[in-house]
Formats: sequence, structure tokens, C-alpha cells
Amino acid sequence: MHEMSLAEGVLQLIEDAARRDQFNKVSAVWLEIGQLSGVEPEALAFCFDAVTRGTVADGARLEIITLPGQGWCEACARTVPLTEVFGECPQCGSYPLQVTAGTDMRVKELEVS
Repeated sequence: MHEMSLAEGVLQLIEDAARRDQFNKVSAVWLEIGQLSGVEPEALAFCFDAVTRGTVADGARLEIITLPGQGWCEACARTVPLTEVFGECPQCGSYPLQVTAGTDMRVKELEVS
């Protein structure tokens, strides 16, 4: 389950920010997760709850913002929405598409005290 290592990475970012910015408690975390990232939001939320116990983020609310996938079709020269990495162009049915958005995951915001 790679969501556990992702949750541990998010916690590391939070703890680094807590030391740098000198806060003691995180009450909410907003994550942006691309639709094409391969991350299962429910599994990540479960893992986040597990890894944050006893830390500065213990009990923090996890808000997940799903970002849509997007790609460039060379055949029809359009930016198109994608729901899968190796899908066909929804406009012209061509393959392959170059994925241009929706593969990332990032911490967008922390609510701290």
C-alpha cells in the first residue's frame, strides 16, 4: 500500500513546517490529489489517521481536493479531459495523449494553532 508511505511523507512535510514556522498543532490539512495520480483517497485518509497519532497533526481533519486529469491530443490539437492515463481522446478517439495535468499530489494548505 503506497498510500502509507505517502501519508508518512505528508506528515514529514507537516513536521518540517511546524519546526520552521514554530506552531504546535495542526487542525486541518488540505491535499490536492490528481485524478490520474494512482492515489486512493480513502486509503490515504485511513493511513493519514494512523501515522499522525501522537504527532503535531494528531486529530487533524484531512480535506482532499481532487484535481481532474487533462491531456494534449496531437491528432486534434486540443487539450482534453482525461479519466485514465492511457485513454483515448474524447474528441477524436485518437491515441496516444500526452498527460498534462492530474498526476500530482501536494499539500495545499495547513490550518495551525
